[in-house]
Amino acid sequence: MSKAILYDSTMCIGCKACEGACAERWHLPYDDKVASETRLSAHKLTAIQTFGEHFSRRLCMHCAEPTCASVCPVGALHKTSLGPVVYDAEKCMGCRYCMTACPFQVPAYEWNSRLPKVRKCDMCYDRQRAGKVTACAEACPTGATTCGDRDALVAEARRRLAEKPGSYYQRIYGLQEVGGTSVLYLSAVPFEQIGLRTNLPQQPLPQLTWRVLEAVPDVVSVGSVLLGGIWWITNRRDEVARAEGGKR
Repeated sequence: MSKAILYDSTMCIGCKACEGACAERWHLPYDDKVASETRLSAHKLTAIQTFGEHFSRRLCMHCAEPTCASVCPVGALHKTSLGPVVYDAEKCMGCRYCMTACPFQVPAYEWNSRLPKVRKCDMCYDRQRAGKVTACAEACPTGATTCGDRDALVAEARRRLAEKPGSYYQRIYGLQEVGGTSVLYLSAVPFEQIGLRTNLPQQPLPQLTWRVLEAVPDVVSVGSVLLGGIWWITNRRDEVARAEGGKR
């Protein structure tokens, strides 16, 4: 069965134990300076964010039909049957199309490395293959982050919504967004109030792309669309590069 993560914002105390466990698992530095950062980066693959009295968590959403994998020309990213979207650095050619395509703006690039890679959470794929839970779920002291079979976590989320209707905003984020994701959220307030995008389509984005291409009547028009798409992606990639460069 496909694995998933359920993050319950109402149970999060902002301790950032998940951040520390993630950094340890990836052998990344983690100190007070890194802990104070609230954005994902090549050296921080999950981040706790504060919105007033509410907490939220950022990490790769592991889409059911990931756009990052669909645009990768060399197959460096792919969705596993277990659930995680994983990355093969040996295949990556550094085009960074995945960064442009991701609707959640997750993949990060090692701009300062001589041999740069794309970095993102892989939902502890190696641990889950060995029958373990993710490092972040194991480290969470309150149960705000749990890991397990997606169907079981969806059922658990629905149980919480039904048992405590006054404590939760009555939706599960990730159930339908861009065709569904392997990271699910519960919150006491509407999801946009904890920094999540709520203007996303319910259809998988790769399907929307192909529908557009299928509607184009001839090869010339297809070529125009593709060239226009390449132009947009190239310019968007430059924007991402400038934005990433500004973080350094």
